Amino acid sequence: MPPSDSSLRVAHIEMGAHLYGGAQQVLYLLETLPRLQIDSLLICPAGSAVGAAARERGLAVEAVPYSGDLDWRATGRIAEILRRHQIDLVHVHSRRGADIWGGLAARRVGLPCVLSRRVDNPESKWSAWVKYRLYARVIAISEGIATVLRLAGVPSAKIVCIRSAVDWQRFQSVVDQRALASRFGLPDDAMVVGMAAQLIPRKGHDLMLEAVARLRSTWPSLHVLVMGKGPLAASLDESIRRSGLSDCIHRVGFLEDLEAVLPGLLFLVHPARTEGLGVALLQSASAGVAVIASDVGGMPEAVLHEKTGLLIPVDDVDALTAAMQRLLADPALTRRYGEAGRERMRAEFSITAMAEGNARIYREVVAGGDPP
Repeated sequence: MPPSDSSLRVAHIEMGAHLYGGAQQVLYLLETLPRLQIDSLLICPAGSAVGAAARERGLAVEAVPYSGDLDWRATGRIAEILRRHQIDLVHVHSRRGADIWGGLAARRVGLPCVLSRRVDNPESKWSAWVKYRLYARVIAISEGIATVLRLAGVPSAKIVCIRSAVDWQRFQSVVDQRALASRFGLPDDAMVVGMAAQLIPRKGHDLMLEAVARLRSTWPSLHVLVMGKGPLAASLDESIRRSGLSDCIHRVGFLEDLEAVLPGLLFLVHPARTEGLGVALLQSASAGVAVIASDVGGMPEAVLHEKTGLLIPVDDVDALTAAMQRLLADPALTRRYGEAGRERMRAEFSITAMAEGNARIYREVVAGGDPP
């Protein structure tokens, strides 16, 4: 067993296909850990976006065939890779089936394992008992998720909160408003608001559509950029068309260059029904953009009410409409919230702090600090 001052070798398992917020956190971690004397190997699905991005950065990658959450054969494939490398510890990042298959693979080859949990959906005590007994630690990315884990019966001694990080410097560019309007075919005087989220039911796009429908007569220059992709794309397009909002709500897909868009927004709306923390909220705050978000899950840790934005009750379209009206009507307040958010991201959500927190857990677990 390596002493605390020697280099560790950690295998990271991320089985998501796309480079969404969680996968981006994995990349931040992999790029930073070498400074902390920790070598990393990424295990990911063949053809995944995170694997391609990791290779571009010169990181070690092993790809495996993976057909989805129920592909139990991933256990053997991952175990075979772990045997071939001198691994000290396994870190499972994705819940996409990997929170079972990755833990079982580590158990099969006798390696300690930790799990990052990024979602705040409740779990039954039975499923939690089956799953989390595979792990020496469960790393929650927010206190909201830590609370969900405790309610599911996970021992408090096994839970540690290490918040997601944001590369705040990436979002410091000044965006020319006319260029932004031209890029998306908007009028020069457009009041541009954004929503950046996967197109899935829990993100609350339906609430945003209803709020915009109520506001458009008062704010005819209001335009919303809907950023992201997902299974609801076609139905969302139909809802926009049926609601007569095609001229002011624009679905622009998954943007690789958010740093060229977010700083140009008036504010971001994120009326999600559940959210572990919300990387888009951190990115928007880094860009100096105020945020309206739901008061559930980890979002109150990403947005401070009346300081960096506004929190609203979940599923409350009246509150969302009122919050948007308030920020549209008070540009000075909106800017003040945005600047406060930017300063908070600089101070509290650094990539270095996130990596140091994970590295500390690795060394504790490898040294035998496994709680009961």
